[in-house]
Amino acid sequence: MSALARRLRLGMVGGGDGAFIGAVHRMAARLDDRFEWVAGAFSRDPARAAASARALFIAPERSYPDWQAMARAEAARDDGIDAVVIVTPNHLHIPVASAFIAQGIDVICEKPLARTYAEAHALAHSVRASERIFAVTHPYSGYPMVREARRLVAAGAIGEVRVVQVEYAQQWLAEPVASPQASWRDDPAQAGPAGALGDIGSHALHLMEFVSGVALSEVCADLASMVPGRRLDDQVQALLRFENGARGGLWACQVAPGQDNGLRLRLFGSKGSLVFDQQQPETLLVTPSGQPTQIVKRGAGEHGRQRDALLRLPAGHPEGFIEAFAQLYWDYAERWAARASGRPATHASLLLPGFEEGLRGLAAIEAMLRSHALGSQWVKLEH
Repeated sequence: MSALARRLRLGMVGGGDGAFIGAVHRMAARLDDRFEWVAGAFSRDPARAAASARALFIAPERSYPDWQAMARAEAARDDGIDAVVIVTPNHLHIPVASAFIAQGIDVICEKPLARTYAEAHALAHSVRASERIFAVTHPYSGYPMVREARRLVAAGAIGEVRVVQVEYAQQWLAEPVASPQASWRDDPAQAGPAGALGDIGSHALHLMEFVSGVALSEVCADLASMVPGRRLDDQVQALLRFENGARGGLWACQVAPGQDNGLRLRLFGSKGSLVFDQQQPETLLVTPSGQPTQIVKRGAGEHGRQRDALLRLPAGHPEGFIEAFAQLYWDYAERWAARASGRPATHASLLLPGFEEGLRGLAAIEAMLRSHALGSQWVKLEH
């Protein structure tokens, strides 16, 4: 990537002291030293917001009482933020993004893009007309071996994709959990109509299309709330049909004891298969038809010649989730620099998930919700 003239300036909405994902974004953005955090509206609680700003060395005048004031004030500054990072519960994603897009500020937004497809689609025209960079943080697409898997599939290594199996299983909600992180995820007013389906199913849906290159077209889904008193789903099974004729399945579950963060993708094609396991992110398993399984390691072969920050450490020095998350920030910085200089962006940076990918994910989620409501009938995606 060509050198930036300065560090890019970031502001955050949400993500105050004690918020898991806010801290992850801040660590990831710092990793490659391309960004600085200069502003924030970190919490609705003034004391928590002020404490968060102090901990991050944010100047007091750039710690804002709300995101509306932040959008107006930062747009008016000569040294205003280049992008806002939105790490609020889902119901605020679109209102916050809309305010900053209107002020000419780029957006980096947590997933899912919104509570509903209709909410997000209402902003689509403004985003497309603005020419702002709008990123949706699906960090698993930043793993070097996920991008290598995508390259291998596109190059025909496993032939035509026939079967797509994806699962994302966690154990953290197997019992009733009393915490701010758990409570808003079970509140339809904040999370929307999908629980585990929106929270982790959105990642699984993005990963399978990102790697396979085939578009989901139709779903047959069964959702359940396994813990008594829980309002939204914590267990999802779905059959999948794809536009190229492939078939598949999705399992998203947050009540699976023994599963910490079990995101796994398996692709089966006419010439072989491929497996990626997020908890073993340094390797891919590639099996050509009729041949032994090959273990493809990070840094080897064609993948080893890639740059664009994908390979930060030599092979054998493990990289993981923070590095994958940081790749999205690297991609954003490259897109920003390309726009500023009027040159084409690099291929790697164009893999940054954006508004359109966010819309596709919501279309799939809503198709699954409709399918379940109809007694698990097949439902086509409307997008």
